[in-house]
Amino acid sequence: MKHTYLVTGMSCNGCRSHVEQTLSKVVGVISADVDLENAKASIEMEGHIPIEKFQEALQKDGGRYGIHAPGHQPKPEKKNKPITNGTGTYYCPMQCEGDKTYDKPGDCPVCGMDLVEEQILGLGSQEKWTCPMHPEVVEDGPGSCPKCGMDLVPMEPEASSEEKTYKKLLKKFWIALAFTLPIFFIAMSDMLSNNPLHNIMAPKYWNWVQFVLSLPVVFYATWIFFERAYKSIKTWNLNMFTLIGIGAGVAFVFSVFGLLFPSFFPNQFKGETGAVHVYFEAATVILTLVLLGQLLEARAHSKTNNAIKELLKLAPNKAIKVVNGEDVEVSIDAIEKGDVLRVKPGEKIPVDGIITEGETSVDESMITGEPIPVEKIVEDKVSSGTINGNQSFLMKAQKVGSETLLSQIIQMVNQASRSRAPIQNLADKVSAYFVPTVVIISILTFAVWVIWGPQPAYGYALINAIAVLIIACPCALGLATPMSVMVGVGKGAQNGVLIKNAEALEKMAKVETLIIDKTGTITEGRPTFDHLETFSDDWSEQDLLQYIVSVNANSEHPLAQATVKYGKEKGIGILKTKYFNAVAGMGVEGKIKDSEIHLGNLKLMKKANVEITEAMIGKVKKVQEEGKTVSYLAIDGKCHGFVAIGDKIKDTSAKAIKAIQDKGISVIMLTGDNAVTAKAVAKELHLDDFKAENLPEDKMKEVGRLQNEGKVVAMAGDGINDAPALAKSDLGIAMGTGTDVAIESAMITLVKGDLHGIVKARNLSEAVMRNIKQNLFFALVYNTIGVPVAAGILYPFFGILLSPMIAALAMSFSSVSVIANALRLRTKPID
Repeated sequence: MKHTYLVTGMSCNGCRSHVEQTLSKVVGVISADVDLENAKASIEMEGHIPIEKFQEALQKDGGRYGIHAPGHQPKPEKKNKPITNGTGTYYCPMQCEGDKTYDKPGDCPVCGMDLVEEQILGLGSQEKWTCPMHPEVVEDGPGSCPKCGMDLVPMEPEASSEEKTYKKLLKKFWIALAFTLPIFFIAMSDMLSNNPLHNIMAPKYWNWVQFVLSLPVVFYATWIFFERAYKSIKTWNLNMFTLIGIGAGVAFVFSVFGLLFPSFFPNQFKGETGAVHVYFEAATVILTLVLLGQLLEARAHSKTNNAIKELLKLAPNKAIKVVNGEDVEVSIDAIEKGDVLRVKPGEKIPVDGIITEGETSVDESMITGEPIPVEKIVEDKVSSGTINGNQSFLMKAQKVGSETLLSQIIQMVNQASRSRAPIQNLADKVSAYFVPTVVIISILTFAVWVIWGPQPAYGYALINAIAVLIIACPCALGLATPMSVMVGVGKGAQNGVLIKNAEALEKMAKVETLIIDKTGTITEGRPTFDHLETFSDDWSEQDLLQYIVSVNANSEHPLAQATVKYGKEKGIGILKTKYFNAVAGMGVEGKIKDSEIHLGNLKLMKKANVEITEAMIGKVKKVQEEGKTVSYLAIDGKCHGFVAIGDKIKDTSAKAIKAIQDKGISVIMLTGDNAVTAKAVAKELHLDDFKAENLPEDKMKEVGRLQNEGKVVAMAGDGINDAPALAKSDLGIAMGTGTDVAIESAMITLVKGDLHGIVKARNLSEAVMRNIKQNLFFALVYNTIGVPVAAGILYPFFGILLSPMIAALAMSFSSVSVIANALRLRTKPID
């Protein structure tokens, strides 16, 4: 029996998975399949199950989702007020619900951590102007106030949500500290032989003073911890705050109860004066130290996405637009595709486009990681956020707003930072059982101390049970992977290595075989016309060139464009081509002046039944041995000549391939070019292997063959013909200078389109994985050692007990230590 229901409240794939799991656990359900796009759940069940059962299951899960019968019309959701201080996108740094985001700040409903604001490039980053007398007046640029006439002044940028969270926590920390220190001193004075405080008041009255001083700490400064603990128990998403809430809460409630009803307790809980031992100092010091940990964590969190913040600073606010021959300063968001912009020396390039007039050098280090300025001439591309050198030029806007390279980099970094690495599954499995296990250990600790502990046994039992609850830190375990990924992805972006997701980082460290394309990957991808040769006297070189240029004018292939560019320089007229067709991996064909034209490799000639003699092949082979690419030209079924195209090997290719091979990675070249040319390139670069004359499906099959041999295969390419192999490989690497299709199919994009970027990616991957393993090791070992010590395992041998206050300090700094270790990646060289 199968029924379909409507599901409400889902906003991401993490929600879909969560709802699916919850519904699957309902008794009598065989399987549940949830469709996020259509907001529907198909549930197969053994027998009819009332919808109320499913509603109850989702309600127990926290009530965030609803399930309804088909035809249900959900009430329109209340729209939140627009957020003016940020992007309106918040996410959990521990990725508890995958890539789920929230539209306002707050706590993660699963782990209780403060949500982090996503950094994006938007209109909110533009400079605004306001009136000092009328702050409600906000304009996009300078001018005068429409109300009072005063000059407008630039608005101070609002603090980020992270900065606001930090300041709020800092204020509460100082309040907590101010009230906790007197409590601590009062409690510690009991260790003095002649306690001077007892000369002022009896101990039971000092207990009342501690109680009064603890109220602001518990019910204001740190009350948020108890709220999070309650929420975690209510939804059964047990986390760090569950342990803190139970531990500190038990100490505080016990103390209040002992203060109000001392006669209720046996003598083991009382001191020499007959007053019950109170633990206000333990509760307040624990909570204050945890608050300090949260404070330090908030400060450290703000540094993990510094890379994105630095990228955001690259975005210019203004640009100079050329309108009717005059320069007009406009806001960046007013630029449209096709606009002509003037970029002056030293200015940031406002959007992506091509240079239409002038030449200059551009500092692209902020997005490629390469410090040497790049020379740019007419028709060269320039990118938003890069810095112009010492010459002015005109450019035509091609990509604006979210389409620019800078925006796409920021978006990709954000998405990758929130993605989950497979290694995180280990931490997730441990965390699922962590809190219940710690609670059980705490209860056992209490029982053991009551039965076998020294007097006052109950006092020892309570203190050690609380210490066990407090020292355990699932937070450090949960942060181990996401923090390293976030810093690593940002580091990569600053060095021109864009990581699509965390899985790519992990896979890059395991790659054993690298497959690379030739044109645009090994070579510069800027082919140039070398020469033209004829096989008969019937056609002149001029006539053959005209046919080659005319048919190639319809193709976007770099080799074709090289001949077209040369033809234009020579003033060759372009003839009209009919029935044009690009044959993948072979060449092009069409009809010019009623003649059938075929231009391409030997495969195309055989397909068109064109005879190629041994003499022709011998002539061509000599050219191919020089590393040139050759295309035969056939007119009406007869070959009349060929065109040779040169494509220079990149200066960095040989060094990069050597560095890759030194890491134990085999480098294989798969190219659509002929075997002779491919062999010449492979020999020059000392490649491990090569295969020539590959069609797109051949490359994909070769990737599959290597995978079947058990190898982890990475594929690097830049063209449409590389897209299938990029998608098939374990790890696709696209050259940023290549096509959008190739970039979309890849998991890593090298902005500069340089093989040296693969060396950077490998070094980054190894550094991040090493860092993650260090974090996981620290978190696991810390808890493995800390919990038994807090339980009192050292007491029988050395008489050592761990105070709950020391446990709180250790717990707080464990999370900070994990983040601090992740931040070390920022200074790690990956060149």
